[in-house]
Amino acid sequence: MLVVEPHDTSTPWDLAIVGAGAAGLATAIFVARRLPAWRVVLLDGAVRPGAKILVSGGGRCNVTNRVVQTSDYNGGSPHVIRRALAAFTVDQTLAFFREIGVALHEEPRGKMFPDSNSARTVLDALLAEVSRRGVRLLAGYRVTAVAKEAVAAQTADRAGRFRLETTHGALSADRVVLATGGLSLPKTGSDGAGYGFAQALGHSLVPPTPALDPLVLEGAFHAPLAGVSHEAALTVHVDGQRPVRRRGPLLWTHFGVSGPVALDVSRFVNRASVEGRSASVTLSCLPEANFEAAEQAFLHVAATQPRATLRSALANLPSALATQPCAPVESGGCAPQLPARLTHALLTVAGVDGHVTLAQLARDHRRRLLQALLAWPLPVVGSRGYKYAEVTAGGVPLDEVDARLHSRCCPGLYLVGEILDVDGRIGGFNFQWAWSGAWALANGLAQEQGGS
Repeated sequence: MLVVEPHDTSTPWDLAIVGAGAAGLATAIFVARRLPAWRVVLLDGAVRPGAKILVSGGGRCNVTNRVVQTSDYNGGSPHVIRRALAAFTVDQTLAFFREIGVALHEEPRGKMFPDSNSARTVLDALLAEVSRRGVRLLAGYRVTAVAKEAVAAQTADRAGRFRLETTHGALSADRVVLATGGLSLPKTGSDGAGYGFAQALGHSLVPPTPALDPLVLEGAFHAPLAGVSHEAALTVHVDGQRPVRRRGPLLWTHFGVSGPVALDVSRFVNRASVEGRSASVTLSCLPEANFEAAEQAFLHVAATQPRATLRSALANLPSALATQPCAPVESGGCAPQLPARLTHALLTVAGVDGHVTLAQLARDHRRRLLQALLAWPLPVVGSRGYKYAEVTAGGVPLDEVDARLHSRCCPGLYLVGEILDVDGRIGGFNFQWAWSGAWALANGLAQEQGGS
């Protein structure tokens, strides 16, 4: 159990880090490694920091992904994202975790998990390294305000210290890192306070919205599909923007749709809403096929199996489309069959009798069914919100920080992690943003101090 310790309020810290989540812990470790003589303090409002790490990846913590690219992220400047990711690569991340005692293994779709299959292993290792590096962790210290010294008190060689008000008194620091996260998963302590601190210090804010959260559908047509999972592609059409298409497993639920592909597109639906744009979502149950390919496969089945019922032919259409044996769905391959409940729903949507034979199927019915298969309009009315969101979209604009995540608005201020306008897709990408950003920030500080 972490114990709240008294601290010396008379001597300013070299660096105060606000927030002991993934980005804050990593920043503390990397700064302490690069600048071991610095006095570094890490503050968090929770008595037991790291709750978000513990619930991530179903309690197993998807630490990173085998392949991480700039295109895996949304938000602000791709240049800043690219530079940060290049500063601390996936291979360096894997080496870092091995070094602190966390062995990782790869799972389908490149996801990297601890061999223990427990997020506790990751958190304990990070906390142990923070302690070993001499960083003072003040758990249960909720920061309530961050302010810069008055201009009159500044000197030519010092831009002015920061004063941090906390629930256990005030402290001062020459530099401050905001690693406070966003608004997602509020049960873990995320309250968006860091946005206010950043704005008070001169930054602006891209309005935050939930991201990586399930989508809510209107009506009850989806209720009979609850529990059905299959490979799918979702396309989001937003007024004035190019359509966005994502592919992955989809899970039908009592409220709508979830699963990786639904989570990945949720940020586009939510951002459209906050920007006052209309958005629509279509579902393809044959993500590898266009209309022409699907129709040719259907006609081939009809020619070779004219007495087959439409229901059975529809279920086997993915196999008819495949030019080679399908890989398992979880590895990114195509599904060998469409689930029975899904084919029933598709037939209902298309208004076609599934008991007719392929020889009896009218051309317009076939085309109506293929349209439902490839572009089924989903009546999305929103998402489940921050309570279920794994990350926050929006935040401090990337053009207000440099490639080292140093503030362009306030000397001595640094921002890292979810507080910035960067959100990755599901699969370990947001954790990699935290590790890479923390290293870029720490390395930049060391270079400023004349380090190599």
